[in-house]
Amino acid sequence: MADYLSDLSAKMDKTIHVLREELAGIRAGRANPHLLDKLTVMYYGAPTPIQQVANVMVPEARQIVIQPWEPKMLNDIVKAIQKSDLGLNPNNDGKVIRLHFPPLTEERRRDLTKDVKKLAERDKVALRQIRRDVIEHLKKQEKAKELTEDDLTDAEKDVQSITDSYIALVEKIMEDKIVEIMEV
Repeated sequence: MADYLSDLSAKMDKTIHVLREELAGIRAGRANPHLLDKLTVMYYGAPTPIQQVANVMVPEARQIVIQPWEPKMLNDIVKAIQKSDLGLNPNNDGKVIRLHFPPLTEERRRDLTKDVKKLAERDKVALRQIRRDVIEHLKKQEKAKELTEDDLTDAEKDVQSITDSYIALVEKIMEDKIVEIMEV
C-alpha cells in the first residue's frame, strides 16, 4: 500500500524536473548556457549536443562564448544557433563564437512571464491528473477489498497533502522565474 506514495512522488518529481528544464530554456535577459541544451550539430554524421563538441563559457552576465574543440565545427554551430528560436545573432571570429544577450524590453518580459505562467499551470494540471489516477487506483483496491474504507480515507489525505506540496513547489519555481525575468 505504501508503494503508491513513492510512485506518486516519483511521477510528480518527473513533472517538476520537466518544468525546471523548460524554464531553464527561457531567455531571461542574462546568459545561461542551458539555453543551448536542445541545440544539436551534425558531428561525424550524428546529431550531437553543442556541449559535447565545444566548451561553453559565460565570461560575463550577457555573453556566452562557445569554443569548439575542432575549428571545422564553427560554421555548423553558427548555423544551428541561427536556425534555433533563440533570437540570437552569433559572432564568429574564427576561433570562438560569441553570443550577446541584449536587455529584454518591458513588453518581452511580460510575454515571457505569460509563458512561464502557462507552463506552470500546465504542470499543475499534470500534478492533479497524477493525483486523480492514484486515487482511482486506491478506490479500485477498496472495491476489491484490498483496502478498508478508513485506509482509503487516510491514503486520499496523504495523496492530497503530497499533491498540495508539489503544487506549492510549482508556484515557487514560477515566482522565482518571474522575478528573474522582471529584474532589470
